[in-house]
Amino acid sequence: MKAVLVGVGQAGGKLTTAIAEFDSEMGFGAIHDALAVNTAAADLDPLPLETVLIGQSRVSGHGVGGDNELGAELMDEDAVEVLDALAPKVTAAVEAVFVVAGLGGGTGSGGAPVLVRELNRVYDVPVYALGVLPGRDEGTMYQVNAGRSLKTLVREADATILLDNDAWRSSGESVESGYAAINRSMAKRVGLLLAAGEAVEGVGESVVDTSEVIHTLRAGGMAAVGYASAPAAEDAGENVNTVISTTRSAVMTGLSLPTATDADAGLLAVAGDPDRISRKGAEKARTWLQEETGSMQVRGGDFPLESDRVAALVLLAGVERSQRVERFLERARQAVRDEREETPDPAAAFENDEIDDLM
Repeated sequence: MKAVLVGVGQAGGKLTTAIAEFDSEMGFGAIHDALAVNTAAADLDPLPLETVLIGQSRVSGHGVGGDNELGAELMDEDAVEVLDALAPKVTAAVEAVFVVAGLGGGTGSGGAPVLVRELNRVYDVPVYALGVLPGRDEGTMYQVNAGRSLKTLVREADATILLDNDAWRSSGESVESGYAAINRSMAKRVGLLLAAGEAVEGVGESVVDTSEVIHTLRAGGMAAVGYASAPAAEDAGENVNTVISTTRSAVMTGLSLPTATDADAGLLAVAGDPDRISRKGAEKARTWLQEETGSMQVRGGDFPLESDRVAALVLLAGVERSQRVERFLERARQAVRDEREETPDPAAAFENDEIDDLM
């Protein structure tokens, strides 16, 4: 899939950079171009991407301090500038645009939904969001911001792939090294997903292509992507269990949104040397994925790569019914309630939903 990435906010810019660098290192060529957008000049300076600083007239390059309403306003006011920067990048060869953002901060959580809306208004290609959920220890403001941002993103984007920070930060890691590791892990998953069918080595029996990814994400709503790999024997017949076990690991321990296995649609790409990929194993793994997700819309295919390992790349779409999502939303709702108790608002009694729309 030829894609353009747009990183919004600090976390979005860093994750966009990680995905673009992974694609370049692997030589896939799936990332057609990338752009970073922020209200804080200091966050844009280190990025090896073309950048756009928005909101200069109001915040003078100093950021929005976690205020995602202000982040949304500034993106709305300066959307034309961002679209102008993207115009030469979104060429006829581009098959999708991904807006990447952390959902707990200010610029990313506020600006991403606005930008997705504007991109959908201008372009005919799918516009997807890649959102990072804050950890439970990141404070009330981040939970409220993420709840409101996610609610709006899901409505505006063709699909929203989620990464749960809680599941990927290791104990004892510093914040900086922890987030860098998360970015590398997510970059591999998203990078391989975009590269499926784009730059393959060898000829597989049934190669996954861009249309398979787009059809899977057509379920809309929230999505998750998983990955796992293992050493493979030279004889494909000896790798039946290897293919099945790596698929299980990709779903059970390698999902960007852990335990979000109740899905409307799925895609399994088995990557590796075509001579090592077991057809029987791939079919059994796809059947297992259908049973695990409760969906009959599970596509499957090969991702030929020169490697002595076999890997499973899994995309699950329509996972919003999962317990993981519900636990996060309850955290966000509780944060809203806590916030309202601190600053009582009589008008809140007339609200039908505890999480307000951002726009």
